[in-house]
Amino acid sequence: MALSILIVEDDLTFATMLKAWLGKKGFEVETAGTQLRARKLLAARDFSLVLSDLRLPDRDGIALLAWLREQKNTVPFIIMTGYAEIQTAVQAMKQGATDYVAKPVQPDILLKKIEEAIGEAAVVPQPVSAPRQDFLEGESEAARQLYDYVNLVAPTQMSVLINGASGTGKEYVAHRIHRLSKRAERPFIAIDCGSIPKDLAASEFFGHVKGSFTGALSDKVGAFEEANGGTLFLDEIGNLGYEVQIQLLRALQERRIRRIGSTKEIEVDVRLISATNENLKEAIAKGTFREDLYHRINEFTLRMPSLKERAEDILLFANFFLDQANRELEKNLVGFDAAASAALQEYPWPGNLRQLKNVIKRATLLAKGDFIALRDLGEEFAEQPVPDARAFSLHDEETERQRIVDALRQTKNNKTRAAQLLGVDRKTLYNKMKLYHIPQ
Repeated sequence: MALSILIVEDDLTFATMLKAWLGKKGFEVETAGTQLRARKLLAARDFSLVLSDLRLPDRDGIALLAWLREQKNTVPFIIMTGYAEIQTAVQAMKQGATDYVAKPVQPDILLKKIEEAIGEAAVVPQPVSAPRQDFLEGESEAARQLYDYVNLVAPTQMSVLINGASGTGKEYVAHRIHRLSKRAERPFIAIDCGSIPKDLAASEFFGHVKGSFTGALSDKVGAFEEANGGTLFLDEIGNLGYEVQIQLLRALQERRIRRIGSTKEIEVDVRLISATNENLKEAIAKGTFREDLYHRINEFTLRMPSLKERAEDILLFANFFLDQANRELEKNLVGFDAAASAALQEYPWPGNLRQLKNVIKRATLLAKGDFIALRDLGEEFAEQPVPDARAFSLHDEETERQRIVDALRQTKNNKTRAAQLLGVDRKTLYNKMKLYHIPQ
């Protein structure tokens, strides 16, 4: 008899995708879009596991968990949550949840957690601390689409070209592809093609033997040998000289390299991931990039969205970088005030995530109170017009409540977009909704 899973998720598209994917893994899957519907299904039959979103239209996943435990139902329970709510998910584990998984959900991680939860159903879960993450993927539609593609291409052997502006996280995506691939236990070697002197590029890629040129004082292993069996990531590949492009193409086609000054050929097996912020098709037209190499490195293309295209993620990343800055600078700031939150969302972010990280770190250092204020962000933010309508009233509670209700109605109860309209993060919005008894 197949193990059964109940997915409690109000995002119909995501729930359908999860159901189809878990069905292919051999599970019997039911879905519910509300806590009420989930209760009816749980009362009618037994499930092997419940996979629930933290935020639901009628109360939250923790309320469903509490109801289950009140019914003496010990079914394993996994919470799905965004980074900004991980602390809440950890609290849920203290209340009897088996585990949590961060969104965007990574299939391999989710499957492992499901197998562990079902296999350890008789074990009482112990409180845990939230893990420290090195990067945040985001919850916007652009982020979900990007990581859907990452999950699709990662298990294959296809060469991947990542297009995107500086600061958008191209190297993280390359790492993610490697970690989700069959080469995950083998090396990941990254080369910044923009920083290699042209006369040393061949040596960096293929290595050299002692005495092969002036300055070659000892043998050197090149990146292809270091990455053998694993993944080679070439950042800013458009900066490579034409001669090195020819050598690179030959190595990829023949799967053999030869160190400079050596006659011995070495077989190599690498998966290539490349990244660029240039338009390589224009470079081909100008004659500065080989078309045959372009087709060799571009079996699958990923486009990195700019931060401006991921407006829903700005406050999520801001809070993530604040946590990092708090640890590094030994501070304990709580978050951003309404004016600062609105300004962060209005700013165009030409430097993308890298710029946002630097701005938040500087603001964390400068902040005097518990919250980062507009003045802490820098002069360019003080010059940004922040519409008064976006900021919460600090004195008129009825007006504040009505603005929240209007924002939720306008966004069809989408909490992330409503928080954007109000110039606050989602955590603040949920706290205000609870304060004013606005149904969640």
